[in-house]
Amino acid sequence: MLSSKEIRSQFIEFFQAREHSFVHSSAVVPQNDPTLLFANAGMNQFKSIFLGLKDADVPRAVNSQKCIRAGGKHNDLEEVGKDGYHHTFFEMLGNWSFGDYYKKEAITWAWELLTAKWGLPKALLYATVHESDHEAHALWQECTDIPPSHIEYHGDKDNFWEMGDTGPCGPCSEIHIDRGIEHCNKHGVAGHVCGVNGDCDRFIELWNLVFIQYNREENRDLTPLKNRFVDTGAGLERITQVLQDKSSNYETDLFMPIIDKISELSKLPYTQESGMSHRVIADHIRCLCFALADGGFPSNEGRGYVLRRILRRASRHGRLLGFAEPFLHGLVDTVVSIMGHHFEELRGKESYIKMVIKAEEDRFNKTLDTGLQKFDEICLKLDGNLIGGKDAFMLYDTYGFPLDLTMMLAEEKGFKIDHRGFEEEMEAQRERARKASKFGGSHTQDDWIELRPALPTLFTGYEKSADTAYIQRL
Repeated sequence: MLSSKEIRSQFIEFFQAREHSFVHSSAVVPQNDPTLLFANAGMNQFKSIFLGLKDADVPRAVNSQKCIRAGGKHNDLEEVGKDGYHHTFFEMLGNWSFGDYYKKEAITWAWELLTAKWGLPKALLYATVHESDHEAHALWQECTDIPPSHIEYHGDKDNFWEMGDTGPCGPCSEIHIDRGIEHCNKHGVAGHVCGVNGDCDRFIELWNLVFIQYNREENRDLTPLKNRFVDTGAGLERITQVLQDKSSNYETDLFMPIIDKISELSKLPYTQESGMSHRVIADHIRCLCFALADGGFPSNEGRGYVLRRILRRASRHGRLLGFAEPFLHGLVDTVVSIMGHHFEELRGKESYIKMVIKAEEDRFNKTLDTGLQKFDEICLKLDGNLIGGKDAFMLYDTYGFPLDLTMMLAEEKGFKIDHRGFEEEMEAQRERARKASKFGGSHTQDDWIELRPALPTLFTGYEKSADTAYIQRL
């Protein structure tokens, strides 16, 4: 069985053998992109190339990009732990062509790596193409031996990629695998039919090949780009799950050493059925380690607020496993042992990461105790057995209680939660955040300014409270 380390290395080496240059992952905390909370895709560091603001240093590239999707548009934080595939932090394997090769090579090489190198059964693989992309449909038939009936046309929702409301975009071709009826989470539900891009876990996407060939104008027209690009993305966690024949990303060697450490510290063994808290903590500690190593820091706004929420959610789930004292810092060494060989920026920062996490968790423990007291006060004032949506949201927003924790506490006392009222309050908060966000809004190409490589700088903060510096535009 291939290890995740071997899978990552084999992906990179496969494309290096095809004249791709290895480009190290950019920092997960963006240094020069005001539209992003965190790096959330492999293409982020190449955005200026796609926008035509700079020339590519190499015609072909390959890497494994560290990504965080939590907060902003991509926010599934509350879903993490409930299933086997939602994550805040993940790795995206990718290969790129900057005006060099195009659809034929991208399709041929993806098929070769999946089937010839990694041995995935061809009869279980499916390829989807955009309903307008007859070229890609024909290439799948001509350049691979995928069963012809497994090539499907799909619409914009699943098979057309856009950077934003305007800008570079194009059709994409996704590769899916059929995991079998036993993986369908909707089996037996009236009217459900398993299918690619359907609403169940039987068919999962492995790899997305994006063909960037148009520019989306403000009037929604598409105009051909001067250069065409290939931008692909394959989630390492999902690829590893399939190649290691596991039923969940969390059962792979990317997560199990962390989960085993959590079980050791808590004295509670992990199972899929009762292991939600184990999964939440394992995911969140990975995210925190990478974000802190790349310059992130918990705070009350922006990126820092997202990190604080992630840390507090992990700490809350630690309470559910019986941890009364800070414990998350005790998992840092395990994360570094799994990931530090490839992401060397983790090494040497273990003590700093532990210090920040322990201090934050210690402070949150005091807030959590206050929140539990507030919950008891709410219950004493109830006229009936229903905890109002506003009260549940106040516990979530002010004291960091996830809804599932409030539900569990309520159930113990024989109470229920006004879910609709909670969701209305949550949506109102999202709307306030969208209006106030410093990371949203429309951005023209003039917003992207590439600066000259930084010269050595002198820190004057010990002597001065303000100083002057100069930057030069390329």
